[in-house]
Amino acid sequence: MGKKYYLAIDIGASSGRHIVGSSTGELFEVYRFETGFIEKNGSLVNDVEKLYGNVREGIKKAFDRFPAIESLSVDTWGVDYVLMDGEKEIFPVYAYRDSRTETIIPEVHEKVPFETLYQRTGIQFQPFNTVYQLAADKKVGRLERATDFLMLPEWLSYRLTGVKKHEFTNATTGGFVNAETGDCDREMLASLGLPLHLFKELSAPGTTVGTLKEEVASYVGGNTKVVLCASHDTASAVEGIPMEGNEPYISSGTWSLLGIKVKNAITDENSRKANYSNEGGVGYTRYQKNIMGMWVVNNLKKELCPDWEFSRIIKACQESDFCDFPDINDNSFLAPASMKEAFDDWFAAAEQKPKSVGDYFKAAYVGLAHGYRDALCELERNTGMTFQKLYIVGGGAKNEYLNRLTQEITGKTVIALPIEATAIGNLKIQMEASYE
Repeated sequence: MGKKYYLAIDIGASSGRHIVGSSTGELFEVYRFETGFIEKNGSLVNDVEKLYGNVREGIKKAFDRFPAIESLSVDTWGVDYVLMDGEKEIFPVYAYRDSRTETIIPEVHEKVPFETLYQRTGIQFQPFNTVYQLAADKKVGRLERATDFLMLPEWLSYRLTGVKKHEFTNATTGGFVNAETGDCDREMLASLGLPLHLFKELSAPGTTVGTLKEEVASYVGGNTKVVLCASHDTASAVEGIPMEGNEPYISSGTWSLLGIKVKNAITDENSRKANYSNEGGVGYTRYQKNIMGMWVVNNLKKELCPDWEFSRIIKACQESDFCDFPDINDNSFLAPASMKEAFDDWFAAAEQKPKSVGDYFKAAYVGLAHGYRDALCELERNTGMTFQKLYIVGGGAKNEYLNRLTQEITGKTVIALPIEATAIGNLKIQMEASYE
């Protein structure tokens, strides 16, 4: 049997990459592009046409280097989606960081209290959960002509194949999947007044979507199968961690997602209060929590020192004698107009005054490490388990300074794996599907 090649299209909130993996374990990055939200008419939206254009361009680059590709699969961040009117998109495609759900959340909870939402779905409260976004769409009439909706990786697969499939792991991020049955919770959705025809059957990772449409194949220079991976990027990342035993992980990117694999969802009161989520995995549940990640650091960099390399930022941190740190998960750091001003407000409230750029970044990094510690303590309390190790993958795994702080502050042995864990998990699912 000859060597086979597969393509993982891994799209994060700040960048996307096309990585070809071989059946013998080699990885080749063939294309990389910037992502991000744009402001339009006072809202934050996803430029999905540009996103699709980059996806298609990257497939072309892959075929330029590897004429025979067995399959491809797309993963992205969770919760965001494209409303469909038959075969047409309903624009705009809002981004999860847009503030449109703020006023709708109390109305949702009036119909179904969050305690009930959590008990049924096991999904932590985040103001951008898909269920709140859909409720906001309903209120302004955007669902009136919607026939269905596709989570972002599903929409990209649809644009490539013309076939609509709905993938399980990413659906669970939205807060509308029943934690026990693994299906859309139609009773709860009816209570919220959301149109039930929007919620279709969910498919497992490894399901074939179809082959590339003729016009797509003609443009990219080849044809291949499109397969559903665990299309929520964290679900694929967890699949890609070469873990010994079952230990906690942090998928460190724009967000830090800290959790552990469990057999069944944990939806008790302690988990709800600690804002832990139960998201779909490949044969298990990911009991995890969204906590602040590189978002805060990257935004400080844009404002304070856009031309600095990260090595210079770390040096400035090491030279700083600043000792205090903020609650990095406070809402003030979620989507401020200015991250520097958000930190300045915190400095002022703490009666502190930064003396250098390094003080800002040291406060941010130490705050992140303490956020990890607090989440790990909650994890151990809620599961009744004690852990010795902490696996860190994703972009943040390359940050030796933060890794050292995390080991010191959490007391756990940090195993940092600066690997393309998400792409590896994406490829693993494709390869397993091809051998079935």
